Amino acid sequence: MERETTVLIVGAGPAGLATSACLNLKNIPNIVLEREDCCASLWKKRAYDRLKLHLDKQFCELPNMPFPSNAPTYIPRKDFIQYLDGYVSYFNVSPFYDRTVESASFDLSRRNWVVMAKNEVLGTTEKYIAMFLVVATGENSEGYIPQNIPGLDSFNGEVMHSSKYENGKKFVKKKVLVVGSGNSGMEIAFDLSNWGARTSLVIRSPVHVLSEELVKLGMVLLKHLNVDLVDKIVLLLSKLKFGNLSQYGIQTPNKGPFYLKRATGRSPVIDVGTIAKIRAREIDVLPSIKNVHGDNVSFTNGETESYDAIVFATGYKSTVGKWLKDDGGLFGENGMPKKRNPNHWKGDNGLYCAGFARAGLFGISNDAKAISQDIYKCAL
Repeated sequence: MERETTVLIVGAGPAGLATSACLNLKNIPNIVLEREDCCASLWKKRAYDRLKLHLDKQFCELPNMPFPSNAPTYIPRKDFIQYLDGYVSYFNVSPFYDRTVESASFDLSRRNWVVMAKNEVLGTTEKYIAMFLVVATGENSEGYIPQNIPGLDSFNGEVMHSSKYENGKKFVKKKVLVVGSGNSGMEIAFDLSNWGARTSLVIRSPVHVLSEELVKLGMVLLKHLNVDLVDKIVLLLSKLKFGNLSQYGIQTPNKGPFYLKRATGRSPVIDVGTIAKIRAREIDVLPSIKNVHGDNVSFTNGETESYDAIVFATGYKSTVGKWLKDDGGLFGENGMPKKRNPNHWKGDNGLYCAGFARAGLFGISNDAKAISQDIYKCAL
């Protein structure tokens, strides 16, 4: 089968949906290919039950559709899924599901993109031709578990990535080690402890811990003050709220939280109650894993503990490099754009990327609007 369109979008997460919606509003034909059997599969299939948006809803809206005024400030996962499904319906976004893109290359003679995709339902290969190609598979395409931990394959218990974690029901009274101190790791540790699991948390790197209110305050202040001053204000208030966390094994980075977000894309931890449990010694903080032997996990501080399960909240990786053949230098070896936000979204020969700004849903919204406007101008 062969199909031609103006714009081909790979990925039906929020970035792909927002880009398609913006193009539809400009009457630009587009096709969205999605490897899963639904849109927003990360939210629908690979997110834990208690997840909610960590930023105020005003910073999480997709283009042209604000959240209802009576919606909670921090949108729960189930409500965000409803919002996305409503977005798809309202803007007539119609992804082709169960399509795994196997290759995408630019035809110099015809000046268009040729994309080959496998129809996972029929087992056939389909060919798509487009003037423009939008990579919207995002930063979180595939869960990442470090493979350099000696003896991990000998662990007798359950090993899972955080994308497979739903809740702590099956871990009641079990000893569980959570590896990773980002928002997912911190919240999963909190959830496990609430379910009665004996929980330990590996925190390998310095991390900023803020409250939801402090993050919102910082984002508002950034509209009026420089980032260094905002960081000083927020860190002072954070220390007043949480105290000195170094005595509990949590070190603070040298640079401020909002500076690091802009420079590296790394977000501060937004506390949901984990810090109180750490201070109460209900959650143990440990340094890096040294090795694993059977049920026993040894750490770089010399301690060894036995566990029933290990949950790796160690992030995701981009898989763009597996199928995109002619990126013209847009992406680096890690599958992320070489250029930093806000200059990351456009490549050569009609190639774009959405959802790679390391700026969450706010960045996705900006990408979608910029890409659709640029394609509109080019297609005139």
